[in-house]
Amino acid sequence: MDGGPPPIPQLPPQMFTTAASLLDLTDKKLMVSLRDGRKLIGVLRSWDQFGNLVLQDSVERIFTHNHLYADVPCGLFLVRGENVMLMGEIDLDKDDYIPPEYSLAPVEAIHAAKKQEALMQQKTETRRNRTLKRLGFESEKSGDAIL
Repeated sequence: MDGGPPPIPQLPPQMFTTAASLLDLTDKKLMVSLRDGRKLIGVLRSWDQFGNLVLQDSVERIFTHNHLYADVPCGLFLVRGENVMLMGEIDLDKDDYIPPEYSLAPVEAIHAAKKQEALMQQKTETRRNRTLKRLGFESEKSGDAIL
């Protein structure tokens, strides 16, 4: 018996709930969903204690309601940690699998479709706000001060 101090137990990686949990994801391909609805795909190269991420060879994948999508190349991308809503590792064996109902479209067509979707949503919102006002309710953001 050598009488030395007992070894310090090491925590498994699953126990980290801070930015240190990103250690296992470094140099792996990730999908990152942002608060504004964008979805980025890229290789995690670096991160810091605030959860800020550096993605290399990243693309923004844009989906439309009519089952079209496009990948917009972004290159090296810095994501502020507070904007990350969800992220996960991409299985490289299934990376190229596209569900049959989706089809790749030109970026210009996707941007036009997204613009059309935004206009339709704005019209729906305006109609909803008018109905709420007629019933005596205030619509969302109607009490916000305009600065």
